[in-house]
Amino acid sequence: MSAAKKIKMLLIERDLTLTKLAKLLNKSPSTLSDKMKRDNFSEKDLREIAELLNFDYEAIFTDRETGRKI
Repeated sequence: MSAAKKIKMLLIERDLTLTKLAKLLNKSPSTLSDKMKRDNFSEKDLREIAELLNFDYEAIFTDRETGRKI
């Protein structure tokens, strides 16, 4: 699932709009909207969004052969 779709789910959970999230991030709504359209988020962006919305963020790589998570 894309980061943009996950962010949409978080916004629904918190009953927030993209415009309100942009304000919380000190970004313009058009900038955030462009990032959503392109699904172009840095890990820093994702951590900041998670923190603002009171979620934990984890980036996990899982070895397909062993199941080991990194």
